[in-house]
Amino acid sequence: MKQVQDYIRTIVDFPHEGIMFRDVTTLFADARGFRMAIDQLLHPYAGVRFDKVVGLEARGFILGGAIAHQLSAGFVPIRKKGKLPGAVISEEYQLEYGEAVVEIHDDAIEPGEKILLVDDLLATGGTAEAGIKLVERLGGEIIGCAFIVDLPELGGRQKLLDMGMEVHALCSYNGL
Repeated sequence: MKQVQDYIRTIVDFPHEGIMFRDVTTLFADARGFRMAIDQLLHPYAGVRFDKVVGLEARGFILGGAIAHQLSAGFVPIRKKGKLPGAVISEEYQLEYGEAVVEIHDDAIEPGEKILLVDDLLATGGTAEAGIKLVERLGGEIIGCAFIVDLPELGGRQKLLDMGMEVHALCSYNGL
């Protein structure tokens, strides 16, 4: 029986030499694999009520929309700077090669709303940390953080655990 990891292809030396890129688009393209991933991402939260699902740009939108649909919850995107049309709040975070900024609409989450944060990959945890900070600044309560792939050697899981977050990932890979 296939596992989620069996649907994910590895592309060597992308985006640059020495990187083993974990490509989830092959998982998304397979109906059975995609459904398996969504079901498994939801499994730890059976019976938990969420008001909104927050998806991190860009593959987190694909997952977040499907999960929000399954939960009958709203969906909120966290986007790169300058991509949202309304009033936003912003959060800077560190990349391995510089800085980046993500944004959320300033009215996307009401104080006290229960939030599930989702993305395809957890590496250094910088994007997820920035997303968590945005949600918390709006008064939302992160109930869980769900990812398809965890790269534990890059420290993202530990960063989120140190923030008091519950982290769920479907598979992990050693190395970059």
